[in-house]
Amino acid sequence: MLARDEQTKPVDWAARARALVPLIEAAADRIEAERRIVPEIVVALHEAGIFHMLLPPALGGGGADIVAFNQVIQTIAAADASTAWCLGQQVASTQAAGYLDPKIAREVFGPPHGAVAWGPPSGAKAVVADGGYFVTGRWRFASGSGHCPWIGGHCAVQEADGKPRLDERARPVLRTMLFRKEQATFHDIWHVIGLRGTGSNAYEVRDLFVPEAYTTWRDLPADRRNDGPLYNVPLLTLYGIGFSGVGLGLARSCLDAFMTLATTKAARGIGTPQLLRDNPLIQSDAAKATARLASASAFLNDMLHEIWETSVRTGRFALEQRARLRLAITGALEQSRRVVDFAYHAAGTNAIFAGSPFERRFRDMHTVTAQGQAHMSNFASAGQALFGLEPNQRL
Repeated sequence: MLARDEQTKPVDWAARARALVPLIEAAADRIEAERRIVPEIVVALHEAGIFHMLLPPALGGGGADIVAFNQVIQTIAAADASTAWCLGQQVASTQAAGYLDPKIAREVFGPPHGAVAWGPPSGAKAVVADGGYFVTGRWRFASGSGHCPWIGGHCAVQEADGKPRLDERARPVLRTMLFRKEQATFHDIWHVIGLRGTGSNAYEVRDLFVPEAYTTWRDLPADRRNDGPLYNVPLLTLYGIGFSGVGLGLARSCLDAFMTLATTKAARGIGTPQLLRDNPLIQSDAAKATARLASASAFLNDMLHEIWETSVRTGRFALEQRARLRLAITGALEQSRRVVDFAYHAAGTNAIFAGSPFERRFRDMHTVTAQGQAHMSNFASAGQALFGLEPNQRL
C-alpha cells in the first residue's frame, strides 16, 4: 500500500520496514537482554519515518493508511516482536495529534524523535484546577517508555470538591494527561516471560499540574481537530490493527523456521528415522497451519481495505463492519497463536533451547495474546453485533 509524503513522492512503507529487518534481527538478543528497544533501532525507525507514518503531513508525518500500518508491523514483528509491539503502540498513539491543538500536537509529535507512551486506565484522578488539572495516579504497561519523551496518563476527572465529573449520560469523564517523561517516577516491574524488550514498566505522578491544552480523550468528538479518515477509526481499533500485525509476523516467521527445520531434522522413534517433512502427520499439520495463517491474514487485509475505503468515503461504519473487523483482528491473533504452538511443539527438543528460532517466539506470542485485543470476549461482542445488537464492549 502506497502513501504520499509531504513532497507527494510515493512511500512504500513495507519496503522501508523490510530494509530495517537485518539491523533489527542483529539487535534482537540485546533488546531481550536489556529489556528495551536499543537506541540504534529507535534511531533507525525514526530516520525511516515509521514512528510518524500515520501522522498527518502537516505535522511532519507520512499520512499512511491502516493497511500500510499493519503491513509494517507484521514485517518488523518477524524480526523482533518487542520492537513491533512498541512500534504498534507509538504509531497508533500519534492519532492523539488529531485531538490536540495543532501547536501542542507539534510540540509533542513534531520533533524528529517525538513519541508518547502510556498504559491503560488504572483509577488515577485528575482534579480540576484553574487552567488545568492536578494529577495523581499510577499506571502499568507503558510499552516503549524508555525511548519516548512524552508520557500519557488516563484519568477520571474530579471536581475541586472531590466529586466525579459526569457527562450528559451520567458517566465519569475521562481525560488523558500528557506530560514529560522526567516528571514521572518509574518502577521496574517488567519481569515477564515474553515481550521483554518492550520495557512495559509502571509509572506514577503525584499532584502534577497538567495544563488543559495538554489533555484529550480518545475519539471524543468535541476534541477532534482533524477531518482525515484516520480519525474515524477508534484508537482502540488502531491498537488492534497493530497488535494483530505482531501476531501474524510472529506466526509467519515461526512457521517459516519450522518448514526449514523439517527438511533436515529426523523424527526418531520406533523404526527407521524419517525426516519431519516426510511424516504424513507433520505434512497435514503444516498444511493446516499454512491455511490458518493465510486465511487470517487475507481476512484481516480485506477488512482493513474495506474499513479504510469506508472511512475515506463516508467516515461511518456499519455495525456489521465493526463486528467483522473485530473478528478479523481477534481471529488473526488466535490463529497466529495456534500456528506458533504447532511450530513449537512440532520442532520437538529443538524448540526448547534459548536462542532457537522457536522459544522466544513462543514466549512472545503467548504474551501478545494475554492482551485484551486477543481476549475471547471479543468474539462474543462481535457475535452480538452480527445479530444486530449493540454490544456493551466497544468494537
